[in-house]
Amino acid sequence: MSQGHRPDRVGDQLRAEMSELLAREVHDPGIGFVTITAVRVTADLQLARVYYSTLGDEAARRQTGRALGRAAPFLRRQIGRRLRLKRVPELQFVYDESLVQQDRIERLLNEIHAAETSRPNPPTDDDEDTGRD
Repeated sequence: MSQGHRPDRVGDQLRAEMSELLAREVHDPGIGFVTITAVRVTADLQLARVYYSTLGDEAARRQTGRALGRAAPFLRRQIGRRLRLKRVPELQFVYDESLVQQDRIERLLNEIHAAETSRPNPPTDDDEDTGRD
């Protein structure tokens, strides 16, 4: 049986467990409001890159990253107790830039749409009088 999808399944389990742990068990005030957007696990299940997003500016984002780094050993132990894995992967936290990029693209599209709607429409052939009877 192929193990090609196992890292994806383990990543989904890790994301669900970590979201619950961060919401209920981790009491570090530096973490704030965090959303785990995805977990990518290597094929050998040794490393898990945990993608997260958070509210706030760059300073709040750095503070949240440091707090998640401090919480990583606790999270890893708790995940080891909850999931039946031979070896619990190392947790590496990575800020998810895709939401920032998505927001930027949406703003640009809205600006383009606003510019197009404020521009007067050019006359069409139907609007012009051809002078024929």
